[in-house]
Amino acid sequence: MHILGKLLRDNLYVPYALTFFYGIGPATAQRICARYQIHDRCKIRHLTPVQVTALTAFLSAPSNTPDAPVQPVAPPRVNTLRAKPFAMSSLAVKKEKDAQEKSKDPLQELRIESDLRREIRENIAHQRMIGSYVGRRHAMGLPVRGQSTRHNSKTARKLNRVERRN
Repeated sequence: MHILGKLLRDNLYVPYALTFFYGIGPATAQRICARYQIHDRCKIRHLTPVQVTALTAFLSAPSNTPDAPVQPVAPPRVNTLRAKPFAMSSLAVKKEKDAQEKSKDPLQELRIESDLRREIRENIAHQRMIGSYVGRRHAMGLPVRGQSTRHNSKTARKLNRVERRN
């Protein structure tokens, strides 16, 4: 099955297959599967057309995708005989607002593939432009995060290669 130009083999588990997209790791893949109610042992070939369409729509534009419908497992049980009306204090109201702000969906700001690559490239260019230590290390193709350069910096030289024609 092809989703956004990536070939996902039919015998792969969905959470693992989602990690083939640049910017989606195992934890984010689990969140996406939970949002669209896909079991973690579901394989690509067992996805319904509705689930495939929902995943494709989400991965193409995460910020524009509406929230998945919330289906509670069971309705909350409230004893109406003992329930007492109460007035919330201003502190309780503030805590509730803070909890709502913190509970914003982290998948809304998800960037994958070309958007994420462009953002990383812009951040590196910004570091180089302001002349920071990190930017200079990127420009020289050396390890950026304090690794040793005496013996084992070949990987960093390969990965931190940036066009020097600027």
